[in-house]
Amino acid sequence: MRKKITIAGAGRVGSTAVQLCAYKELGDIVLFNRTAETARGIALDLSESAPILGFDVKITGTNDFEETKNSDVIVITAGSQRKEGMSREELLCRNADIVESIAGKLAAQSPDAVLIVVTNPLDVMVHVGCKYSGFKKSKVIGMAGILDTSRFRSFISGELNVSVEDVSAIVLGGHSDVMVPLPEHSTVNGIPITELLSKEKIKQIIERTKKGGAEIVALMKDSSAFYAPGTGITQIVEAVVKDKKRVLPCAAYLNGQFGLKGIFMGVPAKIGAHGVEEILEFELNNEEKKAFYESAESVRKLVEKLNVECPVKI
Repeated sequence: MRKKITIAGAGRVGSTAVQLCAYKELGDIVLFNRTAETARGIALDLSESAPILGFDVKITGTNDFEETKNSDVIVITAGSQRKEGMSREELLCRNADIVESIAGKLAAQSPDAVLIVVTNPLDVMVHVGCKYSGFKKSKVIGMAGILDTSRFRSFISGELNVSVEDVSAIVLGGHSDVMVPLPEHSTVNGIPITELLSKEKIKQIIERTKKGGAEIVALMKDSSAFYAPGTGITQIVEAVVKDKKRVLPCAAYLNGQFGLKGIFMGVPAKIGAHGVEEILEFELNNEEKKAFYESAESVRKLVEKLNVECPVKI
C-alpha cells in the first residue's frame, strides 16, 4: 500500500514540496489549503504532468480535514511569508494562530503520523505544532537545519569551485540570525574547510548563510525562498516514508542532549518511520558551545514572547 502524505499550505513552499514528493513517488499526496480551489488547481496541474514524467501517485487538493485521514506524514507549511525588510520573528503571533488552528485537526485525522513543521519563525512554530497536535515530541520535526546547511554547502562549493556533492557541512541552533554553522565540522571530501579557506572568507560565508533567507526576499521582493525549503521538506518526508534512518539537521526536542532540556533546536537527528529516533551528540569546542547556547536562549526568549504577546500559548 502506498504511503499517504498531507501537505498543509498551497503556497510556493507547499506546492513545491508536493511536486518533488510526487516526482519521487513517495506516496499519494493531499494538498490541504484554506482555499480549496487553489489546492485543487495545483493538484490537477501536477497530475496532468504525470504522463510526461511517468510518476504514479494520486494528488488531491482539498480544504476538508477528512480527506487527510490516515496520513503517514503531515507537513505544515501554512502561514504568512515575510516581505522585504521583515524578520521571521515578526510573523510570530499571526503564524502561531494559523498553526494552532490546523495542527490539532490534522492530527485527529492521522494520530499515527509524523508531523513536520516548516512555518516561520520555525523553532517556535515547532513548539506550537507539538502542543496542539498532541503528538509525542519524537514525532514532531522542524525543517530548517537542512535548508541552512544546504545554503552553507552551496556557498562553500561556489567559493572553492568544487562539486556540491563533495561538500559536507552542518548548521546547528535556531533558524534565525543566531544559527550556528560549524566550519571545523565542515569538509570537502574529508578535508576541513578551515584548511582550504581563510578565516575571513569562512566568516563571510557564515554571515551569508545566516542571512540566506533575507537575501532571497530582498531579491524577489514578493516572495521568500521556496525551491530549497521544498527540497528540504522532501528529504525528511522520504526519510520517514522509506524508514531510511537518515542523519539530518532538524529541529528536534532536546531532553538533556547537548546540555539542553525542554526545547526544540536544530541538531543532527536520525530520522526514520517513527520520526526522530536518535539525536547524535558530539563534542563542541568552547566557542561553538557559546554560540549554540546563545541560539537556544534566543529560541527561549521567542517562546516567552509568544506566551506574553500572542493569543496562542505554549
